Formats: sequence, C-alpha cells, structure tokens
Amino acid sequence: MPDQDPTPRTAASSRPLTARRITRAEHGRFLADHPEASFLQNPQWPGVKIDWRGDSVGFYDGETLRATALVLFRRLPVPVPVLKNRSLAYIAEGPVFDRAGGDSSVELESVLVPLVQYLKSRGAFLVRIGLPGVVNRWDGAEVRRALAAGEHRSVTQLEPIHTAPEAEDVRARLTALGWRAPAESEDFEAGQPQFQARIPLQPELDAAGADGTPVEPNKNGESPALEAALNRMDSTSRRQTRKSTRSELTVTVGTAEDLPAWQSLYEETASRDGFTGRPLAYFQRMFSELNAGGPEETAADTECTLYLAHHGDQLLAAAIYVRQAQFAWYVYGASSSEERKRYAPRALQLRQIQDSLAAGCTWFDLGGMSPSLDPEYELAGLTRFKTTMGADVIQTYGEWDYPVNRALAAAFNLYMARRG
Repeated sequence: MPDQDPTPRTAASSRPLTARRITRAEHGRFLADHPEASFLQNPQWPGVKIDWRGDSVGFYDGETLRATALVLFRRLPVPVPVLKNRSLAYIAEGPVFDRAGGDSSVELESVLVPLVQYLKSRGAFLVRIGLPGVVNRWDGAEVRRALAAGEHRSVTQLEPIHTAPEAEDVRARLTALGWRAPAESEDFEAGQPQFQARIPLQPELDAAGADGTPVEPNKNGESPALEAALNRMDSTSRRQTRKSTRSELTVTVGTAEDLPAWQSLYEETASRDGFTGRPLAYFQRMFSELNAGGPEETAADTECTLYLAHHGDQLLAAAIYVRQAQFAWYVYGASSSEERKRYAPRALQLRQIQDSLAAGCTWFDLGGMSPSLDPEYELAGLTRFKTTMGADVIQTYGEWDYPVNRALAAAFNLYMARRG
C-alpha cells in the first residue's frame, strides 16, 4: 500500500513552516522561552533513552524559529523484513509551539504537515505525538468523593472545573489532517498516560506586598503558598505530612554517589509492590543528562534532584524529582518498610513542594492515573492516594498516531497487541 499524503484536506490551510534539524543549544534556547514545556522535550533526554535515537527538529518561518520537537526514533526488533530500516517516530509532550494567539503563535497545520513530511524522509512508518495542552480538569476532592461513592464508571462522567474551549477544534483539526485519536482505556497506555494528577501551586502568595512587607508564615511556620498546598490535601495526608517534620528525619539532597543507595531502596520497593523497576544505569544517565545543562543562555532551565530521608543512619525514603522552568515532576519514589510511622515519604513530598514553590513553579505533577472510578479497580488506590495529596485530575489530548505507511503501522500495532 502506498504511503499516505500528509497534506490536509481542509478548505483552509496556513502556510507550512520549514522543518530541519537544529542543535541542542538552539533547542534549549527555544525551550527557555517556553516555561510550560515538559522535560521529555529537553534535548538532553535522548542521552537517557539510549535504546532510541534522538533528533532535535526546528520549524522555521523564514529564519525565525517558531516550533521545536524532540523526536525519538526506534527501529523495531521484530522479524518482519518490510520493517527493516523503518522506525517509529515518537514525540512525547510535543511539538512545542505557541497556539494561544499573538505575534509568535502558529497554526497547528503549519507544524504538523512539515513534521510528517520530515519524519517520512527519515524513514518513519508511524508518527506518534502527545500534543501538549489540558483538555479537562477535575477537582481532586470531587474525584475522591466519587471514587468512594462508586456511583460513576469514569472521571469523564463528572463535571470538570475547567474545559479548554479550543479542545474540540484541536481534535477536529487533528482528525482532518489524518491523525488517529487514542483509544479510551482504564489502564495506563504505552507512553504518557492521557490522565494525570497535578497539584496546582500558587507561588505568588509568597510575594512581598506592594510596600515590600514580607509575607508572614502561619503558626506552623508555613508560608501562605505552602499552607495553600497543604490545605488541598485531605486531613489524614495533611496530618501525616506535618508529623513527618517532627519525626526526627534528616532530609538531604543526594549526589550521583548516592544513586546506588537509591537503587537498593528502589528495588526493595519494586519487590514489595510488584512492579518491574529500571536499572541503576538508567538513573545514573538521567541524573547526569538532566543536570548537564550548559551555559545559562544556551540551555533550558532544568534540574534533576535526588532527595533522601534518613532516620539516623537508616535510609527510609528516597525520591527523584525533575524541574524544568515553571513545571515540576515527582518522577520516582522508594521507601522502606521500616519506621513507617515516621512518614518519611511524606517528608520528601513536602520538600519537593517547597522547592517547587521556591522556583516559582505553578504545577507539581504526580504522574499518570486511571480515569476509572470503580473503587475495586486495581489502580483505584493510586487515584485515591494522589488526590488525597491535593492533586487535581488532568486530561490531556493523549497520544495521536499518524500512519505514514498504513500497512506497516497496522503490522506494528498488531505486534504490540500480541506483545501485550
């Protein structure tokens, strides 16, 4: 079957931009002006995902860079001769560009049409993108109540507190361009989950008044912004978090030399909770690459931090945190079965919120979750935990597929379905 023509079939079409490879420095400078961009679009990320080949791609209007995409290519280890030298092209949380209007904004079509053409020339048989943006947002407390009641099947049956007015138009335009929407699922999809838990932060509450008078902490020594974040938690989580500050714990920031200790605790956690963990080398690469940075004027503002909570000499909890500009992520956590009443994981979560506020972050991401509201569903406990921590539920656009070659894309999807 011949390859598809990626030219849009819509009546109106804006002028496509020109796509070409760019350097890491060019990519980093662009991201520095887009504080909402995910670290999964950081040009250092391919150094972590060594099973993939990474390209930084820029989209130009003349000589002006209007959009970027970090593309990860992967050749598939399958015994299908027709797939030889063909790759899946994957863009997590991208492309990155302005869509809100104004002088720097560009149309969706003017980025995605040249993107497909460029990736086709690079041997892609299937392009997968996770277009940035929030479609719906639900109040975490309401989701928690609905989960306890068990009267709804999915979070999508609840009334959102915010719906992006452009969401339906974006979906319609993607469909018109030939992109295929993600299938609905209660499980975590391969790639980035469509539903995520995010704690909204208010760092502006800690700003000094107009007369320069500093803000006063509350009786617990918490700044207004931190108090607001704690007040989002349920009473049990808030009590345990505050108790962790009085539990004789020492919270420190680790170095690369502490990663083996992290790994030992992480593997203990994986064994206890029944999941397959990543190897030490993965975290070493992550720590090295995301902290590599470069000159301030040529690199995105990114950091990867290892937090450790000790009681005496005993490591009770550890966490890996990533911040890029005004967005922060709780990426990995590990904990011991010992001294549970000291609430060491809570102490680390609190420290991450404090550091996120100090950096001016407006969101703290706790990762993916299922949209299911069945209290007996296997992932219900994760939803319950993340919402008790004060997170709202966010629905993104999800990951859309463009089958550059339909036959090869169908073969790939069949392989993935059988692989399970």
